Amino acid sequence: MTERDPRQFLANNGARYRAWRHHLHQHPEVAFQEHSTAAFLREKLTELGLEIIGGLANTGLVANLQGSGAGPIIGLRADMDALPIEEAGEHAYRSRRAGVMHACGHDGHMIMLLAAAEYLSSHRDFAGTVRFIFQPAEEAEGGGRKMIEDGLFDIAPVDAVFGLHNWPGLPLGQVAVQPGPMMAAMDLFSITIRGQGVHAALPHLGSDSIVAAGALVGALQTIVSRAIDPRHPMVVSLTQIHGGHSLNALPGQVDLQGTLRSFSSGARDIAQRRLHEIAAGIATTHNVSVDLTFTPAYPATLNHSGAAAFMAQVARRLPSNQLVLESFEPSMASEDFSFMLNARPGAYAWIGNGRNVALHSPDFDFNDDLIETGALFWIELAKGFLAGEFKPEQINPLGEPS
Repeated sequence: MTERDPRQFLANNGARYRAWRHHLHQHPEVAFQEHSTAAFLREKLTELGLEIIGGLANTGLVANLQGSGAGPIIGLRADMDALPIEEAGEHAYRSRRAGVMHACGHDGHMIMLLAAAEYLSSHRDFAGTVRFIFQPAEEAEGGGRKMIEDGLFDIAPVDAVFGLHNWPGLPLGQVAVQPGPMMAAMDLFSITIRGQGVHAALPHLGSDSIVAAGALVGALQTIVSRAIDPRHPMVVSLTQIHGGHSLNALPGQVDLQGTLRSFSSGARDIAQRRLHEIAAGIATTHNVSVDLTFTPAYPATLNHSGAAAFMAQVARRLPSNQLVLESFEPSMASEDFSFMLNARPGAYAWIGNGRNVALHSPDFDFNDDLIETGALFWIELAKGFLAGEFKPEQINPLGEPS
């Protein structure tokens, strides 16, 4: 193999890519605050001679690589943000920011794409354009939507866009991609229960917002088990409960936060209705007021069929000797790459990180051994796309062959 071979190129630069990843891991930044992360990426991409478009969704940027002539335009996306989680790991490059860590592997995603950009910028023997999209605020803050609202695909149009996420539980380098559902839609809800605060020894003189909250917590779990057709996957989870500051007083207010995950719009509508009905019933039963706010956040991540098939075709070229998965159960987690797929044809894939520590765990750490394989996947995807192996006009907006 020579330096023209992407595998040799990536292997020769592997130590440097690991160092870059460790730097980003040590300096994590949460949604829309990825300023030093964006500066790091801008510096590296500028050194490659790429045109940089910044300021999208505050800290997002796009690096444009023009080949030797006119041709197709492909978008490749990596997410940038970290999570507000205290890291448990004790490795030398652990997070230096208290309460913030890369617990989802976005540090690795950025380096995989950056490594691909370095190779492709050194070997521009293709006709067309590659747009490297670095997106902030994927973690429940809708950075993908904001980039589109800021004119992403007007300023930097693409024929198709692709996303890639490391995935625990899959062998190192195994790719999973299928047409249709990959990740669930995400809705958020907030509930405020207001009662009559009173001395804890005299509950009969007030109305207990904590007891009402307890009843509400139990009742919400009946939505999935009793109101939704079991053929439609759904999750209703309460994630926060706040109420009370005293050991001997019933609080006047309890606040709850939660999330609903689904694929079926019909099931989602039923769940939303039941949320309001249960809230109203709790209010009557417990003599409290219950205010509920339901906020749609992310649509489901739905792959266009032709784009998913193209990703699988490219994945079969990887030297990881892993079977490409093309039929599997989608995840109930959510992903704001869904906004990009709603705006342009494309697909989103998982690539196995060879570990079993769950995403968003304080013990999570991206597997450096995946950097070269992930970067190679991006390189081969871009080269195949620009060589005409995939034609975006073959799929319509519904993701079905024309």
